Amino acid sequence: MNPETGIQGSYWLETAPPATPAPPPSGDLTVDVAVIGGGIAGLSTAWELVRQGREVAVLEADRVAAGVTGRTTAKLTAQHTLIYDHLRRTRGPESARLYARSQSEAIRHAAGIVDELGIDCEWEEAAAFTYAEDPRHVEELRAEAEAAREAGLAAEFVTTTDLPFPVAGAVRVSGQAQFHPLKYLRALTDDLRRHGGTVYEGTRVVGLTEGEPCLLRTDAGVSVRANEVVVATHYPVFDRALLFTRLSPRRELVVAATIDEDQAPRDMYITPEQNTRSVRSAPYRDGKRLLIVTGEHFTPGATDVEERFARLSGWADDHFPGLTFTHRWATQDNDSTDSVPLVGPLRHGSRHTWVATGFGGWGLSGGIMAGRLLSDRINGLPADWSDLYDPRRLAPVVREGMSFLKHQAQVARHFVGDRLPTMTAPEVGDIPPGHGAVLRLGGHRCAVHRDENGSLQAVSALCTHLGCVVAFNDAEQAWECPCHGSRFAPDGRILQGPAVRPLERRDIPQTDAE
Repeated sequence: MNPETGIQGSYWLETAPPATPAPPPSGDLTVDVAVIGGGIAGLSTAWELVRQGREVAVLEADRVAAGVTGRTTAKLTAQHTLIYDHLRRTRGPESARLYARSQSEAIRHAAGIVDELGIDCEWEEAAAFTYAEDPRHVEELRAEAEAAREAGLAAEFVTTTDLPFPVAGAVRVSGQAQFHPLKYLRALTDDLRRHGGTVYEGTRVVGLTEGEPCLLRTDAGVSVRANEVVVATHYPVFDRALLFTRLSPRRELVVAATIDEDQAPRDMYITPEQNTRSVRSAPYRDGKRLLIVTGEHFTPGATDVEERFARLSGWADDHFPGLTFTHRWATQDNDSTDSVPLVGPLRHGSRHTWVATGFGGWGLSGGIMAGRLLSDRINGLPADWSDLYDPRRLAPVVREGMSFLKHQAQVARHFVGDRLPTMTAPEVGDIPPGHGAVLRLGGHRCAVHRDENGSLQAVSALCTHLGCVVAFNDAEQAWECPCHGSRFAPDGRILQGPAVRPLERRDIPQTDAE
């Protein structure tokens, strides 16, 4: 619970079914396939492979589905804002069709799993809308509706919705879905185990040697030998593929509030306006639904997160008056430079190592799609859209050169600029309770945090991934890397990769602490 607001964190994590803890391996392992990461992409891949007769182990650094997947908005849709007109223009109509087909089949596949396993996960069919309030965006929406329809979706341009405010226009795509992602994944994990798969939590993989077999090393010194390795850690934790040059991390905020059933929207909505606003509702209790509003995306390390939460809550209250806010949380995703996920071989020359990343905020359909695609590739089966998602693709990167260069310029700006001394560098005494600052102590650049009781702790301010300077997120009480999105607790513990090592502890000289 947030002590300042009195509201909970992720609703999905709060209401998830109980899960049996899965301890780390007690010794070295040998398996057919090792899947690194227990989010929806990793669990979907593992489930598919186990069903195909493979011996699979899932290695999760924290708890299964407790990371990004546990903090999603939980829309399961092939309508990804304004993707289809973009794909039609940059990669051609066939690529748009393959994208639509692969994402739509993922939704149908999930629906089939829900039916087969009898999962009570609040599955609801709904239409997905991309809308705009500004009339200047109407032609853009018309083009998107045409491209999505051409790609095979049941898409149309409309001017009316069940939102309680007028829109200038919207793209409507029917036949989509929304659900409780943790209830779905708990059932998937249980079924995976029933069919012989194993899950290990608290198992951070810190080393990978490719070969036949591949060799993994955990932070506890355990060795895992596997014929095939899938890296599904949201942001790849191994840099040899240089995928970090093609991924931009972003965080997004979520607020949730109770709303009367007869006032709640039953479809799913998103607009790129106002720094993104995404709206949908979920079953709640006592004649209520839970209104879930997402937006205010920003680069990790931003210092105005509380203000962003306030703007998002204010927008929700303005557009849906009388809300009672119950939850708020934040999520993180990675955008690829050409707007298409990277799913396939980890790098050029890889024969037994695979990756799934860059879902651009659409990780539910993307993760399920990735599970099917990677399981087919590992089993030597053809997949119509393998080239579309192949991480080794070069032509789209060339076409998206400006996005690539912009991302690299932003990273360089942080890597160099954040190291430069400033005339207003704070001192330890300037840090109020519940806040943190980067300053120089004993010749080292340190990240110093003062807790609510006034106690101080310091860690290195250099991210252990590639050395960018971290910044403090006051709202979430975390040190964040603006370059590649690693996140750390105030004491340096890893909250989110790609970093695999914590921030080093630093001593605060007595003269500075006074």
